[in-house]
Amino acid sequence: MAPKAEKKPAPEKTPAGKKPAAEKRPAAGKTASKEGGEKKGKKKAKKSVETYKIYIFKVLKQVHPDIGISSKAMSIMNSFINDIFEKLAGESAKLARYNKKPTITSREIQTSVRLVLPGELAKHAVSEGTKAVTKFTSA
Repeated sequence: MAPKAEKKPAPEKTPAGKKPAAEKRPAAGKTASKEGGEKKGKKKAKKSVETYKIYIFKVLKQVHPDIGISSKAMSIMNSFINDIFEKLAGESAKLARYNKKPTITSREIQTSVRLVLPGELAKHAVSEGTKAVTKFTSA
């Protein structure tokens, strides 16, 4: 009940036909436009978050068509891919810097894969990467 009592005296204090300065500012700001959109029945636009989830699912279905994946497992896989991406990008950036080159090319990526990934995994990754780059350049 206390907030209602505080709101009633405010309109009485302001002269007729004029709004207080505090009420004018939100009308011109971003908050007023959001409120206006909500009043008209429009939903607030969701902030898009980029993930690898659809690609993980596509690869899973290629390898094991009859197996699904839980949302927690999908989240772990997404984090894993982001982590590997950051490690490879960081290593590629270091290689480019050491060689005083301004650009990260497929050569830096290939070398960083060999440095970051262990043994057979690196060999397979380099092979798949080379295949993907060849397919991309031929198309």
